[in-house]
Amino acid sequence: MEKEQFYYDNKIVKMFLWATILWGVVGMLVGLLVALLFIFPGLLEFSGADNAISWLSFGRLRPLHTNAVIFAFVGNGTFLGIYYSTQRLLKARMFNDVLSRMHFWGWQAIIVAAVITLPLGYTSSKEYAELEWPIDIAVVLIWVVFGINLIGTILKRRQRHIYVAIWFYIATFVTVAILYIFNNLEMPITAFKSYSIYAGVQDALIQWWYGHNAVAFFLTTPVLGMMYYFVPKVANRPIYSYRLSIIHFWTLIFLYIWAGPHHLLYTALPEWAQNLGTVFSIMLIFPSWGGMINGLLTLRGAWDKVRENPVLKFFVVAITGYGMATFEGPMLSFKSVNAIGHYTDWIIGHVHIAALAWNGFMIAGIVYWLAEKLWKTPLYSKKLANIHFWIGTLGILFYAIPLYVAGFTQAFMWKQFNLDGTLVYGNFLETVTQILPMYAMRAIGGTLYLTGFILLAYNVIKTARAGSIVEDELAEAVALKKIRGQRIVGEGWHTWLERRTILFTILTTVAVLIGGLVEIVPMLLVKSNIPTIESVKPYTPLELEGRDIYIREGCNNCHSQMIRPFRSEVERYGEYSKAGEFIYDYPFLWGSRRTGPDVHRIGGKYNDNWHFNHMLDPRSTSPGSIMPRYSWMITNNLNASDLENKMRALAKLGVPYSVEEISGAKQNLLAQAKEIENNLRQDPEFVKNYGTSNIENKEIVALIAYLQRLGTDIKGTKNTALK
Repeated sequence: MEKEQFYYDNKIVKMFLWATILWGVVGMLVGLLVALLFIFPGLLEFSGADNAISWLSFGRLRPLHTNAVIFAFVGNGTFLGIYYSTQRLLKARMFNDVLSRMHFWGWQAIIVAAVITLPLGYTSSKEYAELEWPIDIAVVLIWVVFGINLIGTILKRRQRHIYVAIWFYIATFVTVAILYIFNNLEMPITAFKSYSIYAGVQDALIQWWYGHNAVAFFLTTPVLGMMYYFVPKVANRPIYSYRLSIIHFWTLIFLYIWAGPHHLLYTALPEWAQNLGTVFSIMLIFPSWGGMINGLLTLRGAWDKVRENPVLKFFVVAITGYGMATFEGPMLSFKSVNAIGHYTDWIIGHVHIAALAWNGFMIAGIVYWLAEKLWKTPLYSKKLANIHFWIGTLGILFYAIPLYVAGFTQAFMWKQFNLDGTLVYGNFLETVTQILPMYAMRAIGGTLYLTGFILLAYNVIKTARAGSIVEDELAEAVALKKIRGQRIVGEGWHTWLERRTILFTILTTVAVLIGGLVEIVPMLLVKSNIPTIESVKPYTPLELEGRDIYIREGCNNCHSQMIRPFRSEVERYGEYSKAGEFIYDYPFLWGSRRTGPDVHRIGGKYNDNWHFNHMLDPRSTSPGSIMPRYSWMITNNLNASDLENKMRALAKLGVPYSVEEISGAKQNLLAQAKEIENNLRQDPEFVKNYGTSNIENKEIVALIAYLQRLGTDIKGTKNTALK
C-alpha cells in the first residue's frame, strides 16, 4: 500500500523541553529558599531593622514553589512528552501548529502571571489552586486549546488503534478540565480578588476532590502515559502486559476520583464522606501497583541496559518512587494511620517522594533521551548524567527520610500525656525546636537535588550546541482507511473501543464523573450534612478585612483551623470543630499542616497586645519560633475601599448581611478598630513606641480582630497552653 509522507513537529517539543529545564531550576530554587526559611526565619529580613520583604515571606513563597513545580516544571515536562509521543504513536503531525504555539506561549504567560501575583499576595488560598480568577479563566482557555489539539490529532491519525499512552492523555485532558472548572467557581470582587462560591465543609470537600485528583490527573496519569511510551522505547522492549494496561487504566481513573475525602479524616466532614474516601483510597493500591509492575517488568532481561544507560536508571527509580508513593497514600487513608500522619511533616515527605522521584526523575530521563533525538547527536556526557542520577537519588533520600522522622516526632510529642492527665509538651514550640535538625537535613537534600538538575541543564545545553535540530522531521505511514463501527471478526472488545475515539472519550468521562457526583451532590443539596449552629454569626467588616489579610499572607500554609476530636487536640486547643461553625467561611481555611499550632480557638486566648507583638516579632512572645515577622502590617494602611463590594458578593452567596449592615460597614469597621487601638494603648511599651501613631488605620488591627474572633461563637470552649 502506498505510504503518505508528512512531518513531525519537533520545534514545539524543543520549546517545551527548554521551558521544562528553566522552570525546573526556578521551582527548585524557590523550594530550597522555602526550606532555608525553616532554619533561618530571619533570612529575608533587613539587617538591624524591623522590616522584612513582604513578597518573599514563607506564606507567599510556599504556593509559588508548589505552583512552579507542579504547573511549570511538571506541566511543561508532561507537554514535552505528550507532544513528542502523540505524534509518533498516531503517525500524524499535531492537529494545528498555531494551536501548538498558542498552547506553549499561553502556558508560559500563565506561569509568569503566577510568579508575579502569588508573591504579591493575590491568592484564593486553595492548595494547588491559588491563582485568582482572571488567571483561572486563562488556564481553562489554554487547556481547551490543548484539548482541541490533542483530540484533533487523534481524529486525523494514521494508526487505527490508540496505544495505552494515548488513553492516559485523554483521561488527563477530560478530568483536569472538570476538576479545575468546578473547584475554581468564584465570585469576582475586583480584578484580583474573589470568593469561592462554596463555604466551609462544602468548600473543603470540593477542594480536596480537586486537590487529590490534581495529583492524580495532572501529576500521575500523563506521566504514566509517558512511562508506557518511553520505557519500552528506550529499553527497546514491548510493554510487559497489554491486558494489565487495560486493567490499570480503567480501574485507576474510576477509583482515583473517589479518594479526595481521605485528606479530611477526623474533620467536620460528614462520616459517610470520610468513609467513602477511605474505602476507595485503599482500593487504589491495586491499579497503582499494577502500573508499577507493568513498568518494571517491561525491563525484564534488559538489566544490562539499565546498568549502562543513565536514562533507564532514572526510569527505574521513578517507577519505584511511584510504587512507594501509591503504597503510602492508601496506607495513610486508614484512620488509625491518618491520625498519626495528618498535619505532620510525614505528609510533606510523602508528597516529595512522588514529586522528586516519580515526576522529577521520569522527566529527567525523558529530557536526556530526547536531547539526543532532537539534536541528532550523542548526549554530551553520560558521565555527568550518571552523576546527576546519584546526586539526585541521594537528594531524595536526604529530603524524605528526615521528614518521616520529623513527622513521627511531631505526632508522638503532640499526643503524649503525663500520668496526671496533662500534656507532656504543652508548649507547641517544643515540637518545632525538636525537629529543626531534620529541617536542616531536608535543605541539604534539596541542595543535592537542585545541583543534579543544574547538571542536567548544562548537559543538554552542551548537547544542543554540538548537534543540529531537525524541526520538521520527515516521516511516512499508510493512510488510515475508515471501517464500519461494528467489531471485526476476532477483534477484542477493547481493541474495538480503541478505534472508537469519541466513544472512548465519553466512557472515560463517565468513569471519572461517577465518584465526584456521588460524593459532592449530596453535600451540596442535603442540608442535614451541615447542621447549623444558632450562635454562629457572619464576620464583622473589620474581621472580614482581617480574614482577607490572613489569606493574603498565606497563614493557612502553617496554621490549621480544624481541631479533631482527639483528647490531645481538645486538651491543647479547645473544643473540637463543628461543621456548622464554617458556614460563612468563603473559602474554608482548615489547612493541611501544622508548622505552627491550630488557631481555630485562639480568640480570647491572648490579649490584643500579644497578637500585635507576635506579628511584629514572633520570637518576642514565643522564644524559638520559626515564624517570620509580619512587620509591614503595622506600617501598611488598611485598604477597605472594596469592603461594601465584598459584603454584597458574600450576601449573594448566602451570608445574611443586611442592606443596613453593608451601607454602615465602614463606620462599623472604624468603631471596632478604635476599640482595638484603645486596648493596645493599655500597654506602656506600645504607648512608648507608637504613642503618636494612628494604629487604628493599619492592617494589623484588622488581623487582630479576625484572630480574636476565631472560635468564640461556640461558648464554653477549653483553651490550654497555646504558644
